[in-house]
Amino acid sequence: MDGTTLRVRYFAGARAAAGVAEESVLLPANATVHDALTTLEARHGGELSRVLRASSFLLDGIAVRDRTAPLGNRTDLDVLPPFAGG
Repeated sequence: MDGTTLRVRYFAGARAAAGVAEESVLLPANATVHDALTTLEARHGGELSRVLRASSFLLDGIAVRDRTAPLGNRTDLDVLPPFAGG
């Protein structure tokens, strides 16, 4: 199967919800950010689903807001939940 392996790194509350600091997911070659998130939700369940809805994402270090954006040749997805602080 042609596809792409995406390394997903979780930060703060996303790490706690996923139960891992990072993992790899294999996705179809034409996958989008949405496809990656759906795969992660199926793998980890409810708590991570809630965190992902409120999170921001970086693809290879570049902010991405459009969840329909194709992954293309990108290799890293960082999941950044809302941070509290001052």
